[in-house]
Amino acid sequence: MASDGKTTAIRDQQQPHFLVLPCPVQGHINPMLQFCKRLKQEGARVTLVATRFCFNNTFQNLPSSIAIDTFSDGFDKGGVEEAESFKAYFDTFEEVGSETLGELIEKLASSGNKADGIVYDSFMPWVVGVAKRFRLSCASFLTQSLAISSVYYHLQKKKLDIMKMEKEIQLPGLPLLEPDKDLPSLVFAHQAHPVLFDVLLAQFSNLDEVDWILCNTFDELEKEVADWLKTIWPKLRTVGPTVPSMFLDKRLKEDEDYGLNLCKNEDSCLKWLDDKPKGSVVYVSFGSMSNIKETQMGELAYGLRDCDSFFLWVVRDYEESKLPKDFEKKSEKGLVVSWCPQLKVLSNEAVGCFLTHSGWNSTLEALCMGVPMVAVPQWTDQSLNAKNVKDVWKMGMRAQACEDGIVKRETLKSCIKEVMESEIGKEMKRNAIPWKASASKATDEGGSSQKHIQEFVESHHHKFVGMDKTESSSVTNCVKDLSCPKPDLLA
Repeated sequence: MASDGKTTAIRDQQQPHFLVLPCPVQGHINPMLQFCKRLKQEGARVTLVATRFCFNNTFQNLPSSIAIDTFSDGFDKGGVEEAESFKAYFDTFEEVGSETLGELIEKLASSGNKADGIVYDSFMPWVVGVAKRFRLSCASFLTQSLAISSVYYHLQKKKLDIMKMEKEIQLPGLPLLEPDKDLPSLVFAHQAHPVLFDVLLAQFSNLDEVDWILCNTFDELEKEVADWLKTIWPKLRTVGPTVPSMFLDKRLKEDEDYGLNLCKNEDSCLKWLDDKPKGSVVYVSFGSMSNIKETQMGELAYGLRDCDSFFLWVVRDYEESKLPKDFEKKSEKGLVVSWCPQLKVLSNEAVGCFLTHSGWNSTLEALCMGVPMVAVPQWTDQSLNAKNVKDVWKMGMRAQACEDGIVKRETLKSCIKEVMESEIGKEMKRNAIPWKASASKATDEGGSSQKHIQEFVESHHHKFVGMDKTESSSVTNCVKDLSCPKPDLLA
């Protein structure tokens, strides 16, 4: 029998309602948007909360199943580009964001749509104070790997001294690391980007105050470091990989893409790929925020032109001028585009190798599609991701840069040949198969990440069970009554 509107409203009120706040950058929005879809799958109500500028310029193609609301970062007209400096942006974001997020929480409560918890991007640790003010549960969402999170944690807690590092260092659950080669670039160049370095470390400044720590990875992929981190963060749960369901477990039938792109759509490359033999194409992309030196761009161009494989290369519009003048954007051998649907490209059987900057999202996507990689890390966490690709997961090569930081064309050609043609390359492809299966298993029914998301939702849902109308109303109005004790949100 169909339920009436009143019954539906009561049921909706009994579903926990989460506000999900990503940092306004595509590489952070995409994984948290996917997490929203998984929360809904487990019976939660979700509101994705975006800055006003980000909403007006980004969320035009957001899936209709995801509710969205906005708050201000203090730069509604231009976002970070409107700020006079990176520091000014983050300082204002905290000040204005704390106030306008509080106003949003009050607005939702007064309209009968009270939030029960906040999931915030770990780059925004000030959200913890807002959640406490309104007595909401609070979860930090780590968009990078657990390996890199462990390194930053050790630095933030001063358990790792930059000035006293040996030639090799050993951190719990991680492989032996060469500091100048494997650690995040900002560890040794933090004076060049002091604000960003402070943001990276600040993620771990107040994790002892949150109710949950969620990470975009899965247990099987980073088992050793996950096990160790859980000894210091018992609230840690892995919830990834946050890749659209139809590329993994296929439990969400309409989830075929992120549903959000800051760049124009351009699918012409898919037809080009379909005409190429299986495993014959090198796919090349350096992420949505690439900033490649002109010298490096030239080495990439000539290395790809002279290698023995076809290539599909994503070059952002703002970087096209860095291409050599004699380099053809479209030839019998290669195609250069300004954007492509990366997951569809990686899942195309024509692709045999991914030449990548080793950003965490791209690394996870290649792993989920079972595509071996040639890693050309640029900065921040990418060196450690490349280390794991080569030495831990054993499904790729790392192209070594020269002293000037440039990877030469001969090195690129050699790495591509190794992955595409050698016996070692065939072994990498074999190693990729079980990782692909493990990623899908983690998000499938009964998988590690699925169970963790279910646990997270049910820990909030249980407080509604057995409530009569009066009790439910009391919870709805709790945000306005400072004498109301904070409910026990964890099972």
